[in-house]
Amino acid sequence: QVQLVESGGGLVQSGGSLKLSCAASGRTFSWYAMGWFRQAPGKEREFVAAITWSGGSTYYTGSVKGRFTISRDNAKNTVYLQMNSLKPEDTAVYYCAASDSGTLYPFPHRYNYWGQGTQVTVSS
Repeated sequence: QVQLVESGGGLVQSGGSLKLSCAASGRTFSWYAMGWFRQAPGKEREFVAAITWSGGSTYYTGSVKGRFTISRDNAKNTVYLQMNSLKPEDTAVYYCAASDSGTLYPFPHRYNYWGQGTQVTVSS
């Protein structure tokens, strides 16, 4: 089992920045690829970004490329999502997830463990 706890969400103005953190405990964190997803009210859960176990490869959805950066620190069992140039359409609950697959997938069903989510609200 892997337990994931997100933090760092909040209210920010359009154009601002936030950095989300996801702390993992349980099984060896470095075994897992990690992903960030988000879900806005009335919408399906959407892939945002993913990173391999080593941090050597990353994958982003098109709408956040160049604005968001995913990273990880295996010594701290933590994955991060730096979000810059935030837009109102980025408003959602953000979830981190762990996958035991060696391939980075944008599909929720490929991830084995999920955090409880953290709210990000971007005002216009």
